[in-house]
Amino acid sequence: MRVTEAVVDVPVSFGVVRAAVVRPVATKPAPLLLCFADIFGNTEAHLRVMRRLASHGFVVVSPEPWAHHLPPGSVLDFDADRDRALSCQDIASADAADEARRALITHFKADAGCSGAVCVIGFCYGGHLSFRAATDVASDVVAAACFYGTGLHRDRLGNTPTSTLSQAKDIKGELLLVWGRQDPHIPPEGRALIHRTLDHADVRFETRLYDAEHAFGRDVGPRYDAAAFDDAVMATLALFRRATGG
Repeated sequence: MRVTEAVVDVPVSFGVVRAAVVRPVATKPAPLLLCFADIFGNTEAHLRVMRRLASHGFVVVSPEPWAHHLPPGSVLDFDADRDRALSCQDIASADAADEARRALITHFKADAGCSGAVCVIGFCYGGHLSFRAATDVASDVVAAACFYGTGLHRDRLGNTPTSTLSQAKDIKGELLLVWGRQDPHIPPEGRALIHRTLDHADVRFETRLYDAEHAFGRDVGPRYDAAAFDDAVMATLALFRRATGG
């Protein structure tokens, strides 16, 4: 399926949130898929993932993660800007992320190309945001895929204290949690805590654990594991189709 690409600026209290948009060239409305990036933002590697997902029939929208702090269009380089990207976690704001997400959902629910169903997916920092989106009843998220979401087990969004995991009881949709066994940021006891919390909250969820490192889905550098990522993407698409009736 062919796709088109665009950029949209949506007004929020702190200015605008800029989002990359990749949508299928189709004659019927498609489900909205919010796709939260890692700490580097909407890099070319992230856009490649967005194009892949859009080609399966989703309007894929990725807000810039630091819209409350950096100017619109800020994309950080994996090597040259690594320290800057890591330092951005010190100014992470759950309130800003929540406002940006809700503004984008409102904007795209009025889009004739969207069917009304909302799914979310995120990677690393964005994996935490996708989990958080699933807890927000007002966002109407029917399914969420959280790829190696950082900070959930420590009650931190970036380096900012938050309480995302304790809100698991508010999740109404179905979750897919994707982990790398060799991920130093999310140890086995951290994964176990997240799973126990979801069990106690009676949330419908599935987990996929791969013998891979953190960020194994980013096709840049030695950590990339194409076989594991392909399998996780297929599981994600199956979840989203099931949740949206596609």
